[in-house]
Amino acid sequence: MFSLDRSSDVALADQIESLLRGLIEQHQLPPGARLMSIRQLAAQLAVSANTVVTAYDRLVAAGLIDSHGTAGFFVCEPRDAGPDAVALEAGEEQEGVWLAQQANDQRPGVLLASSGALPASWLEDAVPAAAVQRGLARSHAGMASRCPPQGLPELRERIAMLLRGQGIAVDASRVLTTYGSTQAIDLICRSFAQPGDTVLVEDPGYFLMFERLRMQGLRIVTVARTPEGLDLQQLDAACREHRPRLLFVQSVLHNPTGWGSSAANLHKLLMLAQQHELLIAEDDVHGHFHPGPATRLASLAGLERVIYYSSFCKALSPALRIGYMAADPTLLKPLLRAKICSVMSCAALNEYVLLEVLAAGRWRKHLERLQRKLLSARNASARALAAAGIQLDHPGEGGLFLWGSVPEHVDLDLLVQDAFRNKILLVRGAAFSADNRADRHIRFNVAFSQDQRLGSYLGERLQGLAAASLAIGRAASMPR
Repeated sequence: MFSLDRSSDVALADQIESLLRGLIEQHQLPPGARLMSIRQLAAQLAVSANTVVTAYDRLVAAGLIDSHGTAGFFVCEPRDAGPDAVALEAGEEQEGVWLAQQANDQRPGVLLASSGALPASWLEDAVPAAAVQRGLARSHAGMASRCPPQGLPELRERIAMLLRGQGIAVDASRVLTTYGSTQAIDLICRSFAQPGDTVLVEDPGYFLMFERLRMQGLRIVTVARTPEGLDLQQLDAACREHRPRLLFVQSVLHNPTGWGSSAANLHKLLMLAQQHELLIAEDDVHGHFHPGPATRLASLAGLERVIYYSSFCKALSPALRIGYMAADPTLLKPLLRAKICSVMSCAALNEYVLLEVLAAGRWRKHLERLQRKLLSARNASARALAAAGIQLDHPGEGGLFLWGSVPEHVDLDLLVQDAFRNKILLVRGAAFSADNRADRHIRFNVAFSQDQRLGSYLGERLQGLAAASLAIGRAASMPR
């Protein structure tokens, strides 16, 4: 049937599997064809029966062959590739869950110009294979390792060291690991809010968080976000009128605008929170990208009435899915209970690998490289977007996003729909409003927006729309 290469580094079972797979895919072994028995093929190839068993098991798992008991192994009929060939859409176009899906599906040829993530090429060296091996070696039980629900003590101590470097006074006992920031939001909602409670959010803000709040039946009240921080007058009025339980806020490199917060604004925010007995959830997911020191609520408050959360997913590895929370023990205990009830614990392998990366000093060097790349990308993207006709309002302090507005004559909904048909993902400003408030802005991801394809598309479309608008205006002004 075929021969094996004994000098190859490829294992014999792998060779058998690959060769049989090729024969099946090329229809040299048609559907229904009977394969040699394990004993026969092992004798012909002069390998052990276990080697053939391994290859056959993999082909069965792949759905290419099937065992008919004592009758032997047969090539399967080809599977219908109808509905399974197309990804199921989780929501309507430009709706929050749909947008999150697009960034993670990463469909071929689509330029994720408004994505919330870094390109895979920027992260591929952050966690080398050797780090994974060394991380696994840290555990005496290997793949049988269990992870404490609060997180590995050594990892929590490393995270606490990072937080202390940001001015947040914590020890490992005040840290809880999570499956990224999305789970952190979920745990906060489970622990501190009941259906019907009022929760304050920023406008604009993080669209996937809005979806999570709605799922729990919470009442969302928006507070305007400015380049200096939250609009404090609106915040005070909202607290007096609605008596909210929670406030979700991003102090550093706000998503989607990239804005920061002044120390004065944050001090006054904490005073209002104390006055109105408001619990604050501080989202610092993008804080890793800040090019220098930044002021955070958790630092100013000493974690009093503040739950801080962040993640390594965006800046290090989406594959590890590790985030973390820091809070006073009275707040952390219900969060830990909610985690145990929902997922028990995070994956031990992920935590051991992250521990290895932090202990080896790779994290700091990786962040320095990322920040240099982001600075270069921001400059290039800002030039290209401005040349195309995008107005950049208050470019922010750094990080991943630019918040740009389109000219008044442009129908933004039509623009983002046309862009998606041309395989460019743009997200309109209204998607970042819990009230779906009209907004002429687009969130631009600087890593992708420096791509010439985006500048060319926007320049052509915006100029064309401007000419059409001018022609319509002239026609309307002509005497009838």
